[in-house]
Amino acid sequence: MSIDRDWADIRPQRSLGMIGMGVLRVTLLFGSAAVALSVLGASYLDSQLGQRIAGADPQAGLDMMSTGSIGRMSTYTVRRSVLQASPDAVCIIRDNGTRSGAC
Repeated sequence: MSIDRDWADIRPQRSLGMIGMGVLRVTLLFGSAAVALSVLGASYLDSQLGQRIAGADPQAGLDMMSTGSIGRMSTYTVRRSVLQASPDAVCIIRDNGTRSGAC
């Protein structure tokens, strides 16, 4: 029994309360770091997005293409070219080879 007592004097026992406090401290440390990083990151991203939107065309980055349904037997190809005089010019080529629009 005296050997057990000597061992207890050399190596102090840690209680579960001390271990729990260590885990709590580590959790608070990393949690506060995550909160600080998210606040700073959100502020930075907000300022970058605000500058990008303020200096851009209102329709920049938006694809204005609309989709619709066509008959099952009818297929066609829509072509647009940067070489055409008007940027809105569209050439439609049907499956039988007929062309319409600005081709």
